[in-house]
Order: sequence, then C-alpha cells, then structure tokens
Amino acid sequence: MASLAGMLKQIGYNVTGSDMAAYPPMSDFLAQLGIKVMQPYSEANLSPRPDVVVVGNAMSRGNVELEYVLDERIPFRSLPQVLQENFLRTRESLVVAGTHGKTTTTSMLAWIFESAGLNPSFLIGGIAENFGSSFAVTEGKHFIIEGDEYDTAFFDKGPKFLHYLPASVLLTHVEFDHADIYKDLDAVKTAFKRLVNLVPRRGHIIAYDASANVSECVTKAFCPVERYGFSEQATWRAIDLKFEPDRTAWSVLKDGKHWADFEFPIAGSYNVLNATGAAALATKYGISAEAIARGLKTFKSVKRRLEVKAEIGGITIIDDFAHHPTAIRETLQALRSRYPGRKLWAIFEPRSNTLRRKVFQNELVESLRTADEVVMATVFKAEGIPADERLESAVIINSLKTAKVPARELADADAIVAAITSELKRGDVVAILSNGGFGGIYEKLPQQLRKVLGEPSVEKSEVVAKS
Repeated sequence: MASLAGMLKQIGYNVTGSDMAAYPPMSDFLAQLGIKVMQPYSEANLSPRPDVVVVGNAMSRGNVELEYVLDERIPFRSLPQVLQENFLRTRESLVVAGTHGKTTTTSMLAWIFESAGLNPSFLIGGIAENFGSSFAVTEGKHFIIEGDEYDTAFFDKGPKFLHYLPASVLLTHVEFDHADIYKDLDAVKTAFKRLVNLVPRRGHIIAYDASANVSECVTKAFCPVERYGFSEQATWRAIDLKFEPDRTAWSVLKDGKHWADFEFPIAGSYNVLNATGAAALATKYGISAEAIARGLKTFKSVKRRLEVKAEIGGITIIDDFAHHPTAIRETLQALRSRYPGRKLWAIFEPRSNTLRRKVFQNELVESLRTADEVVMATVFKAEGIPADERLESAVIINSLKTAKVPARELADADAIVAAITSELKRGDVVAILSNGGFGGIYEKLPQQLRKVLGEPSVEKSEVVAKS
C-alpha cells in the first residue's frame, strides 16, 4: 500500500493515507515522498472527500473509515485493481510468485533488467537496496511485480496476483501458508494453478524443480515451462556453490552444459536458487549471461531481509522478515554459512497469521533448532486466535530444551532487551525474526548495548539478504 501510494503520487495524484500504527522502513519511506499518513483511523481522515479510496486487504468491516466510505458511497478500489487499471494494462507484466523468496527474487530480476538498460517499472514488497525504493514507474515496456497470494480486499477474497495480467511467471515455492485465509495446502495450490492458467501461450514459466507442489501447479500450463534448481533434471542447474565471508559464487548449467558463472555479496543457498530463477527468466527477454552476471555481482538485496542493523562490541544484530518455518530455517542456515563458528541467537516473535497458530508447531521447532539459543516473545495478539488453534509457546520451549537448545519465553521486546543485553558476548550473532515492528526491538537492543558497552552510535547498512 505504501508503494502504491508513491506510484500514484508519481503519476500526478494527491495521496494521503491512514494506518493504526505505521513503522519503519515504510513509514520513513512515505515521509521522504511527502505522503502524509494519519494515525489512527478516523472519519476525519477522509476530509476533504477523496475521489477514490484504495482499501488494503487488512481492512475489514467495522473499521471506522471503511464504514464511512460505505455510508457516504465514496468510490473505492482494491490495490490490485488500481495497479491493473493504472500501470499493468499497458506493460509486459512479469510476476514473481511463491510462498518464499519472491521479494528478493523480484528485486534481483528488477536489478538485472535495470543494469541491462531495460528501464523496468517494478513493485516489490520491501525496499530494494539497489534502488532505495520499493517501486519504480518508468517508460520501459516491462513491469516486474511481486505476486502475492494473499487475498485482495474485504470485497474480493481471491489472491492479489490474479489481477496482475502475467505475461510470464517465476514460481519459487508452494507450501501451506496464510492459515487465516487458506483452509489447507490444496487451497493454496489451487490459487497458484489459477495464476499459471493466466499466462498466455507466448509467455514463459520458470519454476523451481525440487517441489512436488510446484510441479503440480505448472502441469497444465499453456506456455513453455522450464525448471531451475540443484538437480540434474533442471534446465537451469546451479552447481559448485562457494560460500565465502563476503560473497557467494556458483555456476549454472543450461541443459547440462556450462552456461555462466555468477557471484553476489549475499548469503544462503536459497538466494542462489532465487538468482538462478531470475537469470533464467531474464534470458527470455533477451538479456545475456554476461549482463546478468554484472547485475548479480552488484545486487544489494532488500531491507529487512537479513539486514545487518548494527555491530556493537563485536556483536552483530540482524533484522529478518520471518513469516514461516521454512523461511526461518533458511535464514538461520544462511547465517551459519556467513558466520561460521559464532554463537547464533534467534530472537523470535510469532507474529504472522500462520506462526501465531500451531499448524506448523513441529516444523517451527525444527527450524529454530538451527540456532544456539532461542528467545521467544509471547504470541502477538494471542487473543485473536482461538485457544485450540493458537501456537503453544510452552511446547516450543520444552521441545527446544529437549533438543539441548537453550530456550525461554519473555513477554515482549522490552523484557527481551533487559534480559539478554548482559548475556551477549563478542562474536555473537543475533537474528531478530519477525514480520512486524516487534515493539521497536531493532532500535532498542542496539541502543541498550551501546549504553552498556559505552560504544558510539554508529550503525551499519550491510545486507546479507533473503527472500
């Protein structure tokens, strides 16, 4: 929604917004664009009367502004409707979709196109470091967009990506997620099958090859489908991965023959997959292997994807937008490869609609076991989840302890900062895992560490990266 606001302002609209509580990085981003965000929701925010109200998918009946819009018959649209009407209809839409990896992969693809001189428009669910923005509206013919499977609006419960007019699709992973809107994995797969069914015969689908769910979703495509991954069967196969302190390098085989050598400054085998998929799709639009290699070598990733927030007294603090057990596992494994031999802390807030439920309770334990020590906050807005569906924090903690991983639950960010600041030692790596503001812990923990250690207020902007 913040990105769409910026896009609409760029093409000449006067834009304001409302939120219950805006937080960085998007709140800072909007302020830089000169877009006023009014907090909290109020009928007064709709004065003077707007020409149209764009309703985010988090808004439901009962919201004071939404009720006013309906009472006063103010025209309203969903985000995907506005995107289609104003930006996608006249451009070639490349949709990056999947349960994991889509934000970073969309950023990679946009940067590859940009560095190759194709001047793409794009919309990403995060701030891409290379652009310093989550969007661009250009005169180029391509629009690269992150395809979200979450629902569209209170009046349209279908996935957002079904509005995106895909000319081509890059499909990363398909797993059960968004337990608040999808009944089961079959429902999730149905959504992705419908996206695949929208790609025209002249289009392209690039799909991850090591997922039975992905294979099922692309089986009935009307356009060519090529697979990427690590297996010998992949059309685009990543091999010879090398993880070094400041870079990751690998080679790609196309149809079993050497095609290109790539490197970038970010960590994680899953990011090698993301980049290999992006490279495969880029070739369909005439971009050479050499141009792709130049783009990847200078790729900087996305804010809140393994972003190094600070290094204080030899302690590294990292912010990651964790929303699913698979993403948490890949994050922690990437940190293991980037910081071998160092103690790895996982500071975890169960905040996403999936992680607040116990649907992935066992998988969450397995993911967190990758850390050397785990500190959990209480389930975010636990009262909003029925007791019989709610994540059982005690089960997580006890299971981790049984696996010889020290673990505890603390009430909130303030309690966590107070407890662990004195326990952190030089060389420790602290991964803060949440898909929200987490009570400001990203700022509070560095501030308290500096205070205790007497360090100056100097932060880093290095990014190690993930989806």
